[in-house]
Amino acid sequence: MALAGSRCALIFSTILFMAAVASGAKLSKYHYYKTCPKLETVVRNKVDEIVNADLGMAPGLLRLHFHDCFVRGCDGSVLLDSASNSAEKDAPPNFGSLRGFAEVDAIKDTVESACPGVVSCADILALAARDAVVKVGGKYWSVPLGRKDGFTSSLVEANTSLPSPFMTFPQLVQNFAAVGLNAKDMVILSGGHTIGQAHCAVVIPRLYNFNGVAGATDPSLDPKFANFLRTLCPSDEPLTFVGQMDATNGTFDNKYFKAVKSRRGLFSSDAALITNSFGRRVVNIAAKYPGSFLKDFGKSMVKMGKIGVLTGSAGEIRQVCSAVNSS
Repeated sequence: MALAGSRCALIFSTILFMAAVASGAKLSKYHYYKTCPKLETVVRNKVDEIVNADLGMAPGLLRLHFHDCFVRGCDGSVLLDSASNSAEKDAPPNFGSLRGFAEVDAIKDTVESACPGVVSCADILALAARDAVVKVGGKYWSVPLGRKDGFTSSLVEANTSLPSPFMTFPQLVQNFAAVGLNAKDMVILSGGHTIGQAHCAVVIPRLYNFNGVAGATDPSLDPKFANFLRTLCPSDEPLTFVGQMDATNGTFDNKYFKAVKSRRGLFSSDAALITNSFGRRVVNIAAKYPGSFLKDFGKSMVKMGKIGVLTGSAGEIRQVCSAVNSS
Protein backbone atom coordinates (compact mmCIF):
# COMPACT_ATOMS: atom_id res chain seq x y z
CA MET A 1 0.00 0.00 0.00
CA ALA A 2 2.83 2.39 0.88
CA LEU A 3 4.47 1.72 -2.48
CA ALA A 4 1.19 2.27 -4.31
CA GLY A 5 0.65 5.50 -2.40
CA SER A 6 4.13 6.70 -3.27
CA ARG A 7 3.53 5.95 -6.93
CA CYS A 8 0.25 7.85 -6.87
CA ALA A 9 1.91 10.80 -5.19
CA LEU A 10 4.71 10.76 -7.74
CA ILE A 11 2.27 10.60 -10.66
CA PHE A 12 0.16 13.39 -9.19
CA SER A 13 3.19 15.66 -8.58
CA THR A 14 4.43 14.94 -12.09
CA ILE A 15 1.06 15.94 -13.56
CA LEU A 16 1.08 19.15 -11.54
CA PHE A 17 4.63 19.94 -12.67
CA MET A 18 3.88 19.26 -16.33
CA ALA A 19 0.81 21.48 -16.11
CA ALA A 20 2.94 24.23 -14.64
CA VAL A 21 5.57 23.84 -17.36
CA ALA A 22 2.87 23.82 -20.02
CA SER A 23 1.57 27.12 -18.67
CA GLY A 24 4.85 28.64 -19.79
CA ALA A 25 3.45 28.40 -23.32
CA LYS A 26 1.01 31.18 -22.34
CA LEU A 27 3.87 33.63 -22.01
CA SER A 28 4.48 36.06 -24.83
CA LYS A 29 7.01 38.77 -25.58
CA TYR A 30 4.01 40.91 -26.57
CA HIS A 31 2.22 40.50 -23.23
CA TYR A 32 2.65 44.16 -22.22
CA TYR A 33 2.48 45.55 -25.74
CA LYS A 34 -0.67 47.56 -24.97
CA THR A 35 -0.58 47.88 -21.19
CA CYS A 36 3.09 48.88 -20.75
CA PRO A 37 4.66 49.43 -24.19
CA LYS A 38 7.89 50.98 -22.86
CA LEU A 39 8.47 48.30 -20.21
CA GLU A 40 11.66 46.83 -21.66
CA THR A 41 13.22 50.25 -22.18
CA VAL A 42 12.33 51.29 -18.62
CA VAL A 43 13.82 48.12 -17.13
CA ARG A 44 16.92 48.17 -19.33
CA ASN A 45 17.72 51.79 -18.47
CA LYS A 46 17.36 51.13 -14.75
CA VAL A 47 19.47 47.96 -14.93
CA ASP A 48 22.17 49.86 -16.83
CA GLU A 49 22.16 52.48 -14.08
CA ILE A 50 22.40 49.81 -11.37
CA VAL A 51 25.24 47.86 -13.02
CA ASN A 52 27.13 51.07 -13.82
CA ALA A 53 27.06 51.86 -10.10
CA ASP A 54 28.05 48.32 -9.05
CA LEU A 55 29.36 45.79 -11.54
CA GLY A 56 28.70 43.03 -9.02
CA MET A 57 24.98 43.55 -9.46
CA ALA A 58 25.12 41.88 -12.89
CA PRO A 59 25.70 38.42 -11.40
CA GLY A 60 23.45 39.38 -8.51
CA LEU A 61 20.43 40.00 -10.72
CA LEU A 62 21.13 36.89 -12.80
CA ARG A 63 21.37 34.73 -9.69
CA LEU A 64 18.15 36.14 -8.26
CA HIS A 65 16.19 35.00 -11.32
CA PHE A 66 17.88 31.58 -11.25
CA HIS A 67 17.17 31.04 -7.57
CA ASP A 68 13.59 32.23 -8.01
CA CYS A 69 12.84 29.77 -10.81
CA PHE A 70 14.31 26.71 -9.10
CA VAL A 71 12.00 27.06 -6.09
CA ARG A 72 8.25 26.96 -6.81
CA GLY A 73 8.90 28.17 -10.36
CA CYS A 74 9.49 31.69 -11.69
CA ASP A 75 6.94 33.41 -9.48
CA GLY A 76 8.93 36.06 -7.61
CA SER A 77 8.76 34.02 -4.41
CA VAL A 78 12.47 34.59 -3.75
CA LEU A 79 11.67 38.27 -3.16
CA LEU A 80 9.13 37.74 -0.37
CA ASP A 81 9.97 38.71 3.20
CA SER A 82 9.00 36.62 6.21
CA ALA A 83 8.46 37.87 9.77
CA SER A 84 9.56 34.43 11.00
CA ASN A 85 12.66 34.27 8.75
CA SER A 86 11.24 31.24 6.96
CA ALA A 87 11.22 32.53 3.38
CA GLU A 88 13.46 31.47 0.47
CA LYS A 89 15.77 34.42 1.02
CA ASP A 90 16.41 33.15 4.58
CA ALA A 91 17.62 29.72 3.44
CA PRO A 92 21.37 29.01 3.84
CA PRO A 93 22.02 28.94 0.06
CA ASN A 94 20.60 32.48 -0.15
CA PHE A 95 21.01 34.24 3.16
CA GLY A 96 23.89 36.70 3.14
CA SER A 97 24.93 35.91 -0.42
CA LEU A 98 21.89 36.58 -2.61
CA ARG A 99 22.03 40.19 -3.78
CA GLY A 100 19.77 42.60 -5.61
CA PHE A 101 16.63 42.84 -3.49
CA ALA A 102 16.83 46.63 -3.07
CA GLU A 103 17.74 46.99 -6.73
CA VAL A 104 14.70 44.98 -7.84
CA ASP A 105 12.56 47.21 -5.60
CA ALA A 106 14.04 50.23 -7.37
CA ILE A 107 13.26 48.72 -10.78
CA LYS A 108 9.73 47.93 -9.62
CA ASP A 109 9.23 51.53 -8.43
CA THR A 110 10.36 52.85 -11.80
CA VAL A 111 8.07 50.45 -13.64
CA GLU A 112 5.14 51.34 -11.37
CA SER A 113 5.64 55.01 -12.20
CA ALA A 114 5.29 54.17 -15.89
CA CYS A 115 2.63 51.45 -15.67
CA PRO A 116 0.91 51.21 -12.27
CA GLY A 117 -0.32 47.77 -11.20
CA VAL A 118 0.49 46.06 -14.49
CA VAL A 119 3.88 44.32 -14.39
CA SER A 120 4.72 41.42 -12.07
CA CYS A 121 7.86 41.16 -10.00
CA ALA A 122 8.51 37.76 -11.59
CA ASP A 123 8.63 39.36 -15.04
CA ILE A 124 10.88 42.12 -13.73
CA LEU A 125 13.31 39.46 -12.48
CA ALA A 126 13.36 37.78 -15.90
CA LEU A 127 13.97 41.06 -17.74
CA ALA A 128 16.55 42.32 -15.25
CA ALA A 129 18.55 39.08 -15.51
CA ARG A 130 18.64 39.34 -19.32
CA ASP A 131 19.52 43.02 -19.31
CA ALA A 132 22.26 42.53 -16.70
CA VAL A 133 23.87 39.81 -18.83
CA VAL A 134 23.67 41.96 -21.97
CA LYS A 135 25.10 44.95 -20.11
CA VAL A 136 28.32 43.04 -19.36
CA GLY A 137 28.82 41.47 -22.78
CA GLY A 138 26.21 38.75 -23.18
CA LYS A 139 23.95 38.21 -26.17
CA TYR A 140 20.38 39.55 -26.16
CA TRP A 141 17.51 37.06 -26.03
CA SER A 142 13.79 37.72 -26.22
CA VAL A 143 12.06 37.24 -22.84
CA PRO A 144 8.52 35.80 -22.93
CA LEU A 145 6.35 37.69 -20.43
CA GLY A 146 3.10 37.30 -18.56
CA ARG A 147 4.15 35.66 -15.29
CA LYS A 148 2.13 36.34 -12.17
CA ASP A 149 3.58 36.62 -8.69
CA GLY A 150 3.12 33.81 -6.18
CA PHE A 151 1.85 33.94 -2.61
CA THR A 152 4.22 31.57 -0.81
CA SER A 153 7.95 31.45 -0.09
CA SER A 154 9.58 28.56 1.76
CA LEU A 155 13.02 28.22 3.33
CA VAL A 156 12.58 24.45 3.41
CA GLU A 157 11.81 24.27 -0.32
CA ALA A 158 14.82 26.45 -1.12
CA ASN A 159 17.07 24.12 0.86
CA THR A 160 15.83 21.07 -1.04
CA SER A 161 15.45 22.56 -4.52
CA LEU A 162 18.52 24.70 -5.20
CA PRO A 163 21.62 23.06 -6.68
CA SER A 164 24.69 22.91 -4.45
CA PRO A 165 28.25 23.92 -5.43
CA PHE A 166 29.33 20.52 -4.08
CA MET A 167 27.14 18.38 -6.35
CA THR A 168 28.46 15.67 -8.66
CA PHE A 169 27.51 15.51 -12.35
CA PRO A 170 24.69 12.96 -11.81
CA GLN A 171 23.36 15.00 -8.91
CA LEU A 172 23.35 18.17 -11.01
CA VAL A 173 21.56 16.41 -13.86
CA GLN A 174 18.94 15.09 -11.45
CA ASN A 175 18.49 18.51 -9.83
CA PHE A 176 17.95 20.26 -13.16
CA ALA A 177 15.73 17.47 -14.49
CA ALA A 178 13.43 18.00 -11.52
CA VAL A 179 12.49 21.39 -12.99
CA GLY A 180 12.38 20.27 -16.62
CA LEU A 181 15.89 21.21 -17.71
CA ASN A 182 18.23 18.74 -19.42
CA ALA A 183 21.95 18.05 -19.04
CA LYS A 184 22.92 20.52 -21.75
CA ASP A 185 20.86 23.25 -20.08
CA MET A 186 22.67 22.47 -16.84
CA VAL A 187 26.14 22.80 -18.34
CA ILE A 188 25.27 25.90 -20.36
CA LEU A 189 23.58 27.67 -17.45
CA SER A 190 26.64 26.90 -15.32
CA GLY A 191 28.34 29.30 -17.73
CA GLY A 192 26.65 32.11 -15.81
CA HIS A 193 29.56 31.65 -13.40
CA THR A 194 31.61 33.63 -15.90
CA ILE A 195 30.44 36.73 -14.03
CA GLY A 196 30.08 34.90 -10.73
CA GLN A 197 31.63 35.71 -7.38
CA ALA A 198 32.41 33.39 -4.48
CA HIS A 199 33.56 33.17 -0.89
CA CYS A 200 36.24 30.88 0.44
CA ALA A 201 33.69 28.69 2.22
CA VAL A 202 32.99 26.81 -1.02
CA VAL A 203 36.66 26.48 -1.92
CA ILE A 204 38.29 25.56 1.41
CA PRO A 205 36.98 21.95 1.43
CA ARG A 206 38.85 21.40 -1.85
CA LEU A 207 42.12 22.88 -0.57
CA TYR A 208 42.58 21.41 2.89
CA ASN A 209 42.08 17.86 4.15
CA PHE A 210 40.05 16.93 1.09
CA ASN A 211 37.55 14.13 1.82
CA GLY A 212 38.87 13.96 5.38
CA VAL A 213 42.43 13.07 4.34
CA ALA A 214 44.97 15.15 6.26
CA GLY A 215 46.86 17.51 3.97
CA ALA A 216 45.02 16.34 0.84
CA THR A 217 43.87 18.64 -1.96
CA ASP A 218 41.11 17.92 -4.45
CA PRO A 219 42.99 16.14 -7.28
CA SER A 220 40.60 17.62 -9.85
CA LEU A 221 42.11 21.06 -9.16
CA ASP A 222 45.13 22.23 -11.14
CA PRO A 223 47.95 22.14 -8.52
CA LYS A 224 49.26 25.61 -9.36
CA PHE A 225 45.75 27.02 -9.15
CA ALA A 226 45.24 25.26 -5.81
CA ASN A 227 48.41 26.89 -4.47
CA PHE A 228 47.15 30.28 -5.65
CA LEU A 229 43.78 29.73 -3.99
CA ARG A 230 45.48 28.92 -0.70
CA THR A 231 47.01 32.41 -0.70
CA LEU A 232 43.48 33.81 -0.97
CA CYS A 233 41.73 31.35 1.33
CA PRO A 234 43.45 30.37 4.58
CA SER A 235 41.75 27.36 6.11
CA ASP A 236 40.25 29.42 8.95
CA GLU A 237 38.80 32.26 6.86
CA PRO A 238 35.67 30.92 5.11
CA LEU A 239 34.07 34.36 4.77
CA THR A 240 36.97 35.81 2.78
CA PHE A 241 35.94 36.91 -0.70
CA VAL A 242 37.63 34.96 -3.51
CA GLY A 243 36.33 37.18 -6.28
CA GLN A 244 36.58 36.14 -9.88
CA MET A 245 35.48 32.77 -11.23
CA ASP A 246 37.30 33.15 -14.53
CA ALA A 247 40.02 35.32 -16.11
CA THR A 248 37.62 38.03 -17.30
CA ASN A 249 35.37 38.37 -14.27
CA GLY A 250 32.83 41.09 -14.94
CA THR A 251 32.56 40.22 -18.64
CA PHE A 252 30.01 37.69 -19.84
CA ASP A 253 31.99 35.40 -22.14
CA ASN A 254 33.10 31.78 -22.50
CA LYS A 255 36.27 32.07 -20.39
CA TYR A 256 34.57 30.14 -17.60
CA PHE A 257 34.53 27.03 -19.80
CA LYS A 258 38.20 27.51 -20.62
CA ALA A 259 38.87 27.61 -16.88
CA VAL A 260 36.85 24.43 -16.31
CA LYS A 261 38.77 22.66 -19.09
CA SER A 262 42.02 23.73 -17.41
CA ARG A 263 40.84 22.34 -14.05
CA ARG A 264 40.53 25.85 -12.67
CA GLY A 265 36.85 25.93 -11.78
CA LEU A 266 36.26 27.18 -8.23
CA PHE A 267 33.35 24.94 -7.25
CA SER A 268 33.31 21.18 -7.03
CA SER A 269 30.25 21.41 -9.29
CA ASP A 270 32.37 23.27 -11.88
CA ALA A 271 34.92 20.47 -11.88
CA ALA A 272 32.08 17.93 -12.09
CA LEU A 273 31.10 19.17 -15.56
CA ILE A 274 34.06 17.39 -17.17
CA THR A 275 33.71 14.13 -15.24
CA ASN A 276 31.10 12.98 -17.76
CA SER A 277 31.65 12.49 -21.51
CA PHE A 278 28.55 14.48 -22.48
CA GLY A 279 29.46 17.27 -20.08
CA ARG A 280 33.00 17.41 -21.47
CA ARG A 281 31.65 17.68 -25.00
CA VAL A 282 29.39 20.62 -24.12
CA VAL A 283 32.20 22.32 -22.20
CA ASN A 284 34.64 21.84 -25.09
CA ILE A 285 32.22 23.32 -27.62
CA ALA A 286 31.39 26.27 -25.38
CA ALA A 287 35.10 26.91 -24.74
CA LYS A 288 35.95 26.79 -28.46
CA TYR A 289 32.97 28.68 -29.89
CA PRO A 290 31.97 31.74 -27.81
CA GLY A 291 29.11 32.65 -30.16
CA SER A 292 27.61 29.20 -29.77
CA PHE A 293 27.71 29.45 -25.98
CA LEU A 294 26.10 32.90 -25.89
CA LYS A 295 23.29 31.75 -28.18
CA ASP A 296 22.73 28.55 -26.21
CA PHE A 297 22.73 30.47 -22.94
CA GLY A 298 19.84 32.60 -24.12
CA LYS A 299 17.90 29.52 -25.21
CA SER A 300 18.39 27.82 -21.85
CA MET A 301 17.44 31.01 -19.99
CA VAL A 302 14.16 31.21 -21.90
CA LYS A 303 13.51 27.57 -21.02
CA MET A 304 14.38 28.16 -17.38
CA GLY A 305 12.16 31.25 -17.32
CA LYS A 306 9.13 29.09 -18.08
CA ILE A 307 9.53 26.80 -15.06
CA GLY A 308 6.30 26.52 -13.11
CA VAL A 309 5.04 29.98 -14.05
CA LEU A 310 1.74 31.30 -12.77
CA THR A 311 -0.48 32.96 -15.36
CA GLY A 312 -4.01 34.29 -15.57
CA SER A 313 -5.80 34.13 -12.24
CA ALA A 314 -3.28 31.76 -10.65
CA GLY A 315 -1.21 34.58 -9.14
CA GLU A 316 -1.20 38.32 -8.68
CA ILE A 317 0.65 41.50 -9.64
CA ARG A 318 2.35 42.51 -6.41
CA GLN A 319 2.32 46.16 -5.48
CA VAL A 320 5.57 45.67 -3.56
CA CYS A 321 7.89 42.83 -4.53
CA SER A 322 8.70 41.83 -0.94
CA ALA A 323 5.10 41.28 0.16
CA VAL A 324 1.89 39.78 -1.14
CA ASN A 325 -0.94 42.21 -1.70
CA SER A 326 -3.29 42.72 1.23
CA SER A 327 -6.71 41.23 0.58
